[in-house]
This record gives sequence, C-alpha cells and structure tokens, in this order.
Amino acid sequence: MSAKSTNSDEGERESSGAAAGASDLAARVVSSAAHDIGGFIRAQREAAQVSMRQLAQLAGVSNPYLSQIERGLRKPSADVLAQIAKGLRVSSEVLYVQAGYLEQRPHSPIRDAVLADTSISERQKQVLLEIYDSFCRENDSTRPAAVAQSAAPTTIPDSDLPEGEQHDR
Repeated sequence: MSAKSTNSDEGERESSGAAAGASDLAARVVSSAAHDIGGFIRAQREAAQVSMRQLAQLAGVSNPYLSQIERGLRKPSADVLAQIAKGLRVSSEVLYVQAGYLEQRPHSPIRDAVLADTSISERQKQVLLEIYDSFCRENDSTRPAAVAQSAAPTTIPDSDLPEGEQHDR
C-alpha cells in the first residue's frame, strides 16, 4: 500500500471521528436541554403542589410521558409545553425559553403586565409581545437616523421663506 492511500485512510478516519464528535456534542446538548426543561417543569409542578398525575391530566398527556419529560428522557414539543404551561398556570413563554425554543428577552413593565394578565389567552399574550417587540426593534433601528437628523442644522430653502426673509445670493 502506498503512503498516499495510508494518509487518505487516516484523513477519512479523522473526519469521521470529527463528525462523530460533533454528533455526540449535539446529542449531549439536546439531552441537557431535555433534562433542564424536565427539572424546571418538576420544580414548577412541586411549587404549585400539583401531582404528576394531575398535571398529566390537565396537560392532556399520559402520566408516563410526563414522567419521561421530567426525568430528561424526552424533550417535549412546543405544543406539549404550551399544554403543560396551561396546566401549571405559567406563561408558555417561560417554558419555551427554558427549553431553548425562544431567546431570553429583557424584562420590562409592559412585558410583565402582559404576561401577568389573566383575562387574555397565552396565544393572545404571545401575539401582543411579538407586536411590542417589533415596535421596539423598529424604533431602535430608526433611532440613530432620527438622532442624526435632529443634530444636523436645519436649513429652510429660500422658496419656503416669506418674501421679506429670503437671502440675497
């Protein structure tokens, strides 16, 4: 066997090892996220003094499935998280952030008020917060331009000035 084929065999083994390492890392991240959300759900359930059987019934999932979620063996879908949130009477956004489906957002009085409002559904809260966030992003993106415009000296074209105030050129 030539040295060239030996080197290519080693390269293939290294690249397959790197791919295996990357997939192992991905599996550990998913497992960690599932374990974190499961522990969080268990803590919320215990704080609310709700049994696993009661929460499973409220969330519309089986008792064994909820047990697997809490032990970190399964990572629930966003729909299942929403059902669990409803059963625990917590914001589904809290569970989505904990599970890694959403990014942590900064707290604000507006956000806290919307999340605390019991007269609207979780879906309505989510839509309101998305609209609010879009307004905030829009204002942040236009703010530097608005500040630059306000800092620039304002010039009024001669044609817009009254006749007695027009400049001689």
